[in-house]
Amino acid sequence: MHRNRLSIQRLLLICGLSCSPVLLAAAPAQTPKPVIVAYVFQRNDLIQPGQIAAQKLTRINYAFANLQGGRIINGFTNDDKNLAALVALKQENPSLTVLVSVGGWAWSGNFSDMAFTKKSRNLFIESVVEFVDHNHLDGLDIDWEYPGMVGAGNHFRPEDKQNYTLLLKELRHRFNQQEKKLHRQLYLTIATGASSDFLAHTEMGKAQKYVDTVNLMAYDYYEPSSDAIAAHHAPLFTNPADPKKISGNRSVQEFEQAGVPTAKIVLGVPFYGHVWGQVSDTDHGLFQAGKPVPNAFARYGNITTTMLNNGYTRYWDPVASVPYLYNPEKKIFVSYEDPESLALKSKYVVDHKLGGMMFWDYSGDPTGALLDAIDTGLKKTPYVHNGTK
Repeated sequence: MHRNRLSIQRLLLICGLSCSPVLLAAAPAQTPKPVIVAYVFQRNDLIQPGQIAAQKLTRINYAFANLQGGRIINGFTNDDKNLAALVALKQENPSLTVLVSVGGWAWSGNFSDMAFTKKSRNLFIESVVEFVDHNHLDGLDIDWEYPGMVGAGNHFRPEDKQNYTLLLKELRHRFNQQEKKLHRQLYLTIATGASSDFLAHTEMGKAQKYVDTVNLMAYDYYEPSSDAIAAHHAPLFTNPADPKKISGNRSVQEFEQAGVPTAKIVLGVPFYGHVWGQVSDTDHGLFQAGKPVPNAFARYGNITTTMLNNGYTRYWDPVASVPYLYNPEKKIFVSYEDPESLALKSKYVVDHKLGGMMFWDYSGDPTGALLDAIDTGLKKTPYVHNGTK
């Protein structure tokens, strides 16, 4: 980009005022293709041949590396083998990039201490460079849940707000140096909470300058463990009846207002649902009181094979643009995502010129129906709904 800017300046000096407007007219800017980012969460399982549809992905964020002793370390038994398997997918898709994601909900407890001083940040950053180089990766995804907030019972401090920015700034500077050595690009991305609280505890207008994408986790707005109301956990638009008045669209607008460029925002979607019990049949359970049940987290694959049309009826919220299930006999409500809602979210991403879409996580969609809907939707091909509303 800097070379292009200098070339234009030289051309202006040479031509002066005699150059015609046609000669100096800039070529039309090409809109980058929306990225498709998959979080692959294997735990201790090995990635199997043919498991990942590499051709339909732009980037894989392998989850999770851990943070111990101020350094990034493997999180699970087979991380080295799994990372090698993912990097090998570039033979199928040469443009695929593979990043490691560090932290996550359960492993964000050591971020605050690591980011507290320049010395501690430098120790972490150097360990990241070694980790990325050792595994032949294309960069790092920071999943700190959450700066300045307790998250999963984590230690935090007020200084997290500024230290989060400093960590990203210093990582980006070190990656720039490493790029010259490797002769290839290194990506730095972040997974962010979609709440107003997250924005209040960070400096996103400053922090965004140092990252390639902001992966907006636009889900878990409602969870059975913390919300006594059965509601959409990943609505695209705000339903006026929603007590929280939340949605992916609202979060996108708030991040834009906080200074994050639209093109850097990657809309996150869930490949899983949340389940509430003891929900009354008013409005098929939507926005009604509910309680947690066993197995309240349900992967999309399980929802379609064990719930849908097995006592559970699918309903559609035309305002929020998401489906939900209700079982009147068991009084169970399920909030989830399906191909129709993801087709609409894909259209939203294209229409609003967002950076792309991200999903958590790959294992939730064993048949590939959700990924197909995203892949098709971002290519602007009309999605044909073959099911029933």
